[in-house]
Amino acid sequence: MRLTDEQFRELIEVRVSDPQRIAEAYAARKRRSTLTRDGVMFIVATDHTARAMVGLGNDPYAMADRRSMLDRLLTALENPRVDGVLASADIMDDLVVLGALEDRVAVGTMNRGGLAGATWELDDRFTAYDTAHLVRSNLDAGKMLLRIDYTDPGTVPTLAAAAQAVQELNDQQIMAMVEPIPYTKNDAGKAVWDNDPVRLVQAVGVSAALGGSSAYTWLKIQATADIHRVAQVTTQPLLILGGAPGPDPEATFTSWEQALAEPTVRGLVVGRALIYPPHGDVAAAVGRAADLVTTAAKARS
Repeated sequence: MRLTDEQFRELIEVRVSDPQRIAEAYAARKRRSTLTRDGVMFIVATDHTARAMVGLGNDPYAMADRRSMLDRLLTALENPRVDGVLASADIMDDLVVLGALEDRVAVGTMNRGGLAGATWELDDRFTAYDTAHLVRSNLDAGKMLLRIDYTDPGTVPTLAAAAQAVQELNDQQIMAMVEPIPYTKNDAGKAVWDNDPVRLVQAVGVSAALGGSSAYTWLKIQATADIHRVAQVTTQPLLILGGAPGPDPEATFTSWEQALAEPTVRGLVVGRALIYPPHGDVAAAVGRAADLVTTAAKARS
């Protein structure tokens, strides 16, 4: 599906002349009765620009064109295996006006205040959705990023805020999607992923225990080489994140396939690697990932 000139103009005019239509579209949206149809979920993610991530690879403006992003999202959502989308409110509002969220899982991103590259990056304030507005917008889940660096005091308020959000979402019986990532500082003092497998296991354990109830908590984790050990940490469902497109797409797909074989791994949440694939063919990249998810679901039936 391509975003037409008329549709794009309509999105702009709605915001200028009829903003109430956005709330009306959310209220009228047809929601699923269950998050998954077969126990495995496939979500496309586009919440990166909300924390100042607009570049990709050698293109500093790769994700800065909203029309291109929406067009890519619509292409991804054409695949019937794609269950839904993870996005900030500005993108979600566009999608609901376009009618692209019908019978889909709509996951609102919550903490985007840890702007990429900022000195306060790990003090990741909740600047996007909160639980009350997820409910008001008739959405299905809330996602939060929890980066844990034992040397960065910004981790502490983020940890406390994430625990509160998990509790609020559980109280509303809405899925809390928590993304634990161990972080460290490189030689230049910049916050970067910590690839120590022990640290990831620890971070998953911390995130699994947030709040006073874990009934609605799902965890979003990277497809580490030690995925078997990580997948053993909890009985909560795990979703594999995609990250930026890597230099070897085949290796990325292989890592997802291996992760999906674990009993607690129940799907993919992938953004840039599929929406902005190196070869430019969004439909083909999404289709390849969809095949992996379908195979994983069949293996469990």
